[in-house]
Amino acid sequence: MKNIKLIEVPSEIGAGTRGASLGIDAIKIAALDFMSNFFVHFPSEKIPAENKLLFEPIESPYAKRIKGVISMYDKVSKAVSESIKSNFFPVVLSGDHSTAGATIAGIKMAKPKSKLGVIWIDAHADLHTPYTTPSGNMHGTPLATAINEDNMDCAVHELDEATKKSWNYLKHTGRSGARVLPEDVVFISLRDYEREEKHLIDKYGMKVITTNEVRRKGPENIVRSVIRYLGDCTDIYVSFDVDSLDASISKGTGTPVSNGLREREAEDLISKFMQMRKICCFEISEVNPTLDKENLMAEIAFNILQRSVNVLMMN
Repeated sequence: MKNIKLIEVPSEIGAGTRGASLGIDAIKIAALDFMSNFFVHFPSEKIPAENKLLFEPIESPYAKRIKGVISMYDKVSKAVSESIKSNFFPVVLSGDHSTAGATIAGIKMAKPKSKLGVIWIDAHADLHTPYTTPSGNMHGTPLATAINEDNMDCAVHELDEATKKSWNYLKHTGRSGARVLPEDVVFISLRDYEREEKHLIDKYGMKVITTNEVRRKGPENIVRSVIRYLGDCTDIYVSFDVDSLDASISKGTGTPVSNGLREREAEDLISKFMQMRKICCFEISEVNPTLDKENLMAEIAFNILQRSVNVLMMN
């Protein structure tokens, strides 16, 4: 049986739309509405955020609020690493997805010798860098920091020295060099990405599983093939951005995209992944209740969270 620890990261400085920092409380309210005492059961740690930066002018247009993101990387990677070293299974609830790069850094800090696989369930690839970003929002960059990538082949921006230095810091948090090899990343339900990101996916032959493939083969077969594909990884991290769900249900997130997963598909996929013993960390991100009616997105996220943790507890 795994000892679960909840790590709450109510940060939204990496997002372009406001409100994701309220996602964790929205999930807790969903739990209360379902009469669940889920949040009483597990030890939890709340990471102090840097959301005050939202009220200040932006210094780096191609890496907005990156100084705050550095601070979050330091805090989140330390919390994740210490949890794993204390034999906890970290379940990370985060506002925007930018801090997922820190979660990955934390896993590697705790397990420096591990060969880490990443299952990225997300409508977006999050492989931009400050050199390629169309928006400057840091929640589009966490996987690029994890694979230690600048993507200079596709660079469109010149960076000032301070931004360059900050970006290099993010890429080397916890250790220098790539924390994950690009071929050990699997995208599920990826459907909205720019050509700069496609360039990296093609260059490294990163594995992409479409929504239609999930529907055709069924969650069970997808999970089996992904675990087989990541067969030589010693540890696997699952990151679930709620915008992987179809736009018809994922209104409560900053970047909804059509042709996504149905609620049941996501739930089945994730709970089946959680049965696999190599899974070492799970993250849910980007619930934004300010964009939602009736707290629907948070309720769906809570259902997935509860079922996944139940599976972890049984294994």
